[in-house]
Amino acid sequence: MSAMPENPTFNADDLNFDDFQLEDFDTPVSNPVASAPERDLSFFKKIPVTVTLEVASKEIALGDLMKAGEGSVIELDKLNGEPLDVKVNGSLMGHAEVVIVNDKYGLRLIDVIDSALTGMGK
Repeated sequence: MSAMPENPTFNADDLNFDDFQLEDFDTPVSNPVASAPERDLSFFKKIPVTVTLEVASKEIALGDLMKAGEGSVIELDKLNGEPLDVKVNGSLMGHAEVVIVNDKYGLRLIDVIDSALTGMGK
């Protein structure tokens, strides 16, 4: 039978912090993020995104949905006249109302949620 090497257990009393020279830690370190040069982010403005105007939604059981047929009405979670959700790539950007522009639907932004999107390109 081979002998297993002994693993010495750690004892906190064996540590002697007096041996360390900690005076270097008292000097302030400059913030490398703050001193980094500002980058030109204009190329981000050309990346295509999908803007979606979500009228409303409703969570229902699949069984209830399977019973729906032509002429069925599913009540949604928004009231008439409430602002609609504007989503960019699935994330809420703000709220809007529907408008007609040159015989096409459009949206008029009512408010924009404060997010990284609003700070982009400043």
